[in-house]
Amino acid sequence: MSFPVFDLHCDLLSYLSTIPEANLFDKKEIPCAIPYLQEGHVKTQICAIYTNVDPNSMTQAAIQAQIFSELPKKHSEFLQGPESAISPDQINENRISILAAIENAAGLGNETATWPEIYQQFDLILEKVGTLAYISLTHHTENRFGGGNYTEGIGLKEDGKKLLNHMDGKRIPIDLSHTSDLLAEGILNHIDQHNLDIPVIASHSNYRSIWNHKRNLSDEFAKEIIRREGIIGVNFLRAFLDNEVPERLFEHILHGFEIGGENSQCFGADFFYTKDFPDKSRHPFYFPLAENAGKYPSLLDQLKGHLTETQLRKLSFENAASFYQKLLN
Repeated sequence: MSFPVFDLHCDLLSYLSTIPEANLFDKKEIPCAIPYLQEGHVKTQICAIYTNVDPNSMTQAAIQAQIFSELPKKHSEFLQGPESAISPDQINENRISILAAIENAAGLGNETATWPEIYQQFDLILEKVGTLAYISLTHHTENRFGGGNYTEGIGLKEDGKKLLNHMDGKRIPIDLSHTSDLLAEGILNHIDQHNLDIPVIASHSNYRSIWNHKRNLSDEFAKEIIRREGIIGVNFLRAFLDNEVPERLFEHILHGFEIGGENSQCFGADFFYTKDFPDKSRHPFYFPLAENAGKYPSLLDQLKGHLTETQLRKLSFENAASFYQKLLN
């Protein structure tokens, strides 16, 4: 049986915006190329608008938003826009639905942008992409909004609070995947103290109790996302699974179920273009068992002895689809 897949995170847009002659159909270039998505029965794919913290971040984010808006028109045989992503009929579709998200709010506001400029950028991107599946305040490093997952002692800044206030009631989840622990704590406290209507997710994160890495979620934060009826996408990157043991991926997934996340655990593979990555110690980025989006059927098959068919469907598609159906309908 082939299970449909809803994946919460890939970096197809930054690849298309920065790599000369980028080809979203070339399986040798990027592990979320369209042929791989088709082989993996991916029905809905969230594509991140990713930017560094630099003066050009807002320009780069606008370019990626424009690319996203054009993809369903240029490749209508294979892709369709966000309006179809939450339809119950999507599992019977041959085309892949795409949604956009913001990975690093530097794309909404660089370090010198005024708040009128940030609000204008927010509206511009939302107009181009239609729906934002989530916003991450940071990536690995610090920015004007808060501290990323590799920072120490940096939590939620005043600009981060202001952006959260602007997100209130807009049905755009906040993503904890790249926060420092202090930032995650600050986000949750600010939402609660001001009674903000903002869902909380982790789009592409594993579990620190399985693999002790700053990039992974503590059980405390994972359980809090689950309590708030959010979703958590398991990440396929070797560095965040276990540097040596491929099967640790299954332990992360099963741990999500064990801590109460049967209705929260999803996929957030984090496939991106790796050929220009300077740190050679990170290569290979993925274990062979999860090296591209075509591997979903075999991964789900290997989980059959541990999860019921109902649980496998929840993991592969239904948890993410139900979350966004409730959020956006």
